Amino acid sequence: MKHAVRLALALGLLLGAGAVSAADDTSTPVGTWKQVDDVTGKPTSILQITESNGELQARVLQVMNATPEDVARDGNPPKCTQCDGARKDQPIIGMTIMWGVSKDGDVWDGGRILDPKSGKTYKVKLTLKDAGRKLDVHGYIGFALLGRSQTWDRQQ
Repeated sequence: MKHAVRLALALGLLLGAGAVSAADDTSTPVGTWKQVDDVTGKPTSILQITESNGELQARVLQVMNATPEDVARDGNPPKCTQCDGARKDQPIIGMTIMWGVSKDGDVWDGGRILDPKSGKTYKVKLTLKDAGRKLDVHGYIGFALLGRSQTWDRQQ
């Protein structure tokens, strides 16, 4: 009995030592990220990137530093007032703002990203930096050489 307990404990330690959760995997953009504004350098939101059927998508978990214009008079969270279609006047928190992104070598691209502030949608390319602790998010129209980049910081 004593040996069985030791064996079970040893196996548990061995198996547990090799286990890596998706949140700890820095080889993929899947995880929780803090979006940092490329102009002001201030954090703007917390986003969660998930993967389904080989495609990444991101949704907004939290909006930070919302301006009075972003918040409705009734005190509700910011809404996508500039968006078209089904996203028009919908809460930004919980909204999917990136979709259809798939791995292509060392980058993830082929999808779209929405800027809730302007309501515009752009092509997007993601590149992991700093051993997976940072994510370069490049939104563009037409060619990837043109456009804007933001750096998102991985959250623990």
